[in-house]
Amino acid sequence: MIYVFKTSVVTTNDIALVKTQLEDIPHTKWSFDLEDCDKILRIDSPRGISADQIIRILPNKGFDCEVLLE
Repeated sequence: MIYVFKTSVVTTNDIALVKTQLEDIPHTKWSFDLEDCDKILRIDSPRGISADQIIRILPNKGFDCEVLLE
């Protein structure tokens, strides 16, 4: 399943703050597009991982995150 999120992550230092938690999601590939105006986070994840599970990671580190495509 591919998810696309709008975030408030703006720097590579910001990415470093959430990297460990994103890497802890099993069998998942992720990337940020900081050049996009919405600071896109793309997640390619197996079924069974919900958008809500992913969304909770960023606010816990002080960033906004909302689903654009599910």
